[in-house]
Amino acid sequence: MTLQQVWAEAVTLDLDDRRELIKLLVDTLTESQSPETKHDILEFVGVGAEMWRGVDAQAYVNELREEWDSRP
Repeated sequence: MTLQQVWAEAVTLDLDDRRELIKLLVDTLTESQSPETKHDILEFVGVGAEMWRGVDAQAYVNELREEWDSRP
């Protein structure tokens, strides 16, 4: 199975399942790396960018604020 095929399947999962998949993938990375391995924050540039494509940032922030305003 190619990475593109895995990605095509992953994006069909609901949000909770995608979060769980990310946790599982991260766990496999940390298990395979030695504790001395250090990473640069710049390695994450562009990660998740496709999730936000077409999303208006201000509209998203407004939606989050409305959610918080409606909580007890």
